[in-house]
Amino acid sequence: MTTPVPTSQEPARLRVLSGIQPTGRFHWGNYFGAIRQYIDLQHAGDAYYFIADLHALTTVRDPQLLREYVHDAALDLVALGLDPARATLFVQSDVPEVTELTWLLLTVTPMGLLERCHAYKEKKAKGLPADAGLFTYPVLMAADILAYDATTVPVGDDQVQHVEVCRDLAGTFNHLYGEVFTLPKARVLETAARVPGTDGQKMSKSYDNTIQVFEEPSKVKKKIMRITTDSRPMEDPKDPETDHLFELYRLMASPEDTAAMAETYRRGGFGYGEIKKALHAAAEQFFADARGRRAELAADPATIAGILDDGAARAREQAQKVLDRARAACGLSRRPGASS
Repeated sequence: MTTPVPTSQEPARLRVLSGIQPTGRFHWGNYFGAIRQYIDLQHAGDAYYFIADLHALTTVRDPQLLREYVHDAALDLVALGLDPARATLFVQSDVPEVTELTWLLLTVTPMGLLERCHAYKEKKAKGLPADAGLFTYPVLMAADILAYDATTVPVGDDQVQHVEVCRDLAGTFNHLYGEVFTLPKARVLETAARVPGTDGQKMSKSYDNTIQVFEEPSKVKKKIMRITTDSRPMEDPKDPETDHLFELYRLMASPEDTAAMAETYRRGGFGYGEIKKALHAAAEQFFADARGRRAELAADPATIAGILDDGAARAREQAQKVLDRARAACGLSRRPGASS
């Protein structure tokens, strides 16, 4: 007698899945490089967004700090426009089905595949210690994606490899056990590479060149005024497209103000202090509404707790369906052929 093989039920419309690590407060690079796109995509179909506390354990070893980062991440995401009525927002560790799914995927994961993953290779190349958490990070990421039948995964270009690993593992599992998993596609967020930090490099906590979204306005102003600039004379015309101050300004200014600022650069006869003051004013106006919403949410902790609880319940319901399919397919279910 042949045991029926459960099959994946690919969603009829776009289903987006992405996670963001709570390893510090969100900065401008996080917002313009990823979070803004998450908010836009919540209107395009089903959206699942999680705060990746399990992934963060590879770098954050202070339990109280991790809890604070998770809470702050939830506050920030909702304040910035993520709508719990449109998107499922939850904490990764609140969905234990994903960790069991990770083990099922590990049983079909070649060691060589993980050894080629860039995060592990970079640490090894630098002579830094790499633990099993970092080594198997891409498998947990694959489980994060596959658990929700995601069709689309918005990522920076440095994370595309992990989506490819996910597709490889899902394909191998499906080849061995039947069509269990939906194969997702990466959606590259190009903006992530165009958000310069205070030193002109890509904005990143690794470079200590960030400006936080909800940092105190006085601290934001100090950081902006310290942004590195070139030494060309004030009277010289300048190309706005090659200047990182202008890159930051146009992310937040209106099209009209951006056009006027570009003309100022081309005309010359200005000081960078003038541009920095304009950038500070644009940033304050751009994030003003979000800052107000965050203050209201922070004053009512039960609201965020309820959003995360509701999100976890919805996420677990979907993840359980996928896990049941996978368990039955590979023979762990005591009810042959059982599926959701």
